[in-house]
Amino acid sequence: MSRACELTGKAVQSGNNVSHANNKTRRKFLPNLCNVTLISDSLGQRYRLRVSAYALRSVEHRGGLDAFLLKADAGDLSQRARLLKRQIAKKAAEADAAAS
Repeated sequence: MSRACELTGKAVQSGNNVSHANNKTRRKFLPNLCNVTLISDSLGQRYRLRVSAYALRSVEHRGGLDAFLLKADAGDLSQRARLLKRQIAKKAAEADAAAS
């Protein structure tokens, strides 16, 4: 399993440990990934995703999984999240067509 967020694409970064003597050794900065279950309102299902704590806050801020995915750039999303985004967009288009 890759160490990358399925929603934001946040992944491992590399950098240096810098000592007091200014010695530099390579290190990894790992994202804070959490296994969570998010509910899609339009699809009426639960989805288990591995997302960063930052993404979880963004999902809450934007008003849920559906709103986050519709606004998110497809390039950052994982394959599974892209599929979810397409399904949600399709369901929203059907609802708009039925309303008018």
